Amino acid sequence: MNFSKRMNRFGDEIFAALNLKKQKLIDEGRTVYNLSVGTPDFETPEHIKKAVADAAMDSKNWHYSLGDLPELLQAVCDYYKNRFNVELTPEQVTSCNGSQEGMGHIGMVLCDEGDTVLLPTPCYPVFIAGAKMAGAEPYYYPMTAENGFLPDVAKIPEDIAKKAKYMIVSLPANPVGSIGTPQLYGEIVAFAKKYDILIIHDNAYSDIIFDGVIGGSFFNTPGALDVGVEFFSLSKSFNVTGGRMSFLVGREDVVAAFKKLRSQIDFGMFLPLQYAAIAALRGPLESVKEQNKMYELRRDTLCEGLSAIGWRVPKSKGSMFVWAPLPDGYTDSMEFCLELVERCGVICTPGCSFGPLGEGYVRFALTLPPEKIKAAVKEIEKSGIV
Repeated sequence: MNFSKRMNRFGDEIFAALNLKKQKLIDEGRTVYNLSVGTPDFETPEHIKKAVADAAMDSKNWHYSLGDLPELLQAVCDYYKNRFNVELTPEQVTSCNGSQEGMGHIGMVLCDEGDTVLLPTPCYPVFIAGAKMAGAEPYYYPMTAENGFLPDVAKIPEDIAKKAKYMIVSLPANPVGSIGTPQLYGEIVAFAKKYDILIIHDNAYSDIIFDGVIGGSFFNTPGALDVGVEFFSLSKSFNVTGGRMSFLVGREDVVAAFKKLRSQIDFGMFLPLQYAAIAALRGPLESVKEQNKMYELRRDTLCEGLSAIGWRVPKSKGSMFVWAPLPDGYTDSMEFCLELVERCGVICTPGCSFGPLGEGYVRFALTLPPEKIKAAVKEIEKSGIV
């Protein structure tokens, strides 16, 4: 069988070796501390579970939805107004099966073969995969420690900017944990207007920001609605990752084009999940705020614990991740991760899986309670790997 040449654009699954190591240790009866995949371990709120269960008992909700319920679109608009003080209309909103699926497909809406797109590095891998599926050529703008792991549009060459179709901005950033500022967003909007570039903002972690900072939306920036769209996800805020409840919001023409593409490959979000999303958007947010405090405690436990044993790990400013430079003496993130899981039972993600500037780092997901994080740090200390 000769498969599509398109498949040659993608590398091998880097997590396969880690998964094999993990299962081997479990089979041997060893304790494993999985700080790799960003799957929240917190409980889904009861009112969301009840909404999906009640809706699932109605037989008509098992038909194709063929689109978004009007009350769901209005719930997103109301949420944006109440949470971010941003005015949207239902025509500026459409659902997708998780931001990952949305990011994977939106390049096909915007690009022709060979078009240039601007991607952060390090970045979440689907940003790269989506560009490659569209046949676009990525230009990676650096997110470095020296610049606080933030984009610097002034350093993007003018010849690149003139031909770029879109730019992905992801703040709070996975994997590096940086957060945006009003001044930075203002610079990005001005840059987009100057060069006629669409900004695609990934806003998956607006409710996981630390040290007293309040998360917002890209559209809090004047002029952002003219140049951008935003992927807004319920996954991390409400612990519904398996439900794949996300939305593309913003410029009406882009939203309409995205809906047109999705209508060719999908029959709409499962109706019980639409009712669950409505319950999340209209329900109480106390659990979201309390959960953010717990993520901050986990961040402090991990970063302070590792720093105390000689592994200097800066504290992330947002997201559910910590971006850690490799300990002294190590240069290969994949080799280090394999050694770490073998010697300590601690699983993290190699930085090389996050694009060209990811090497030299590993990513920890804050997916264990503080007492287990302390135990993981203790295993790292006992192993002598640091």
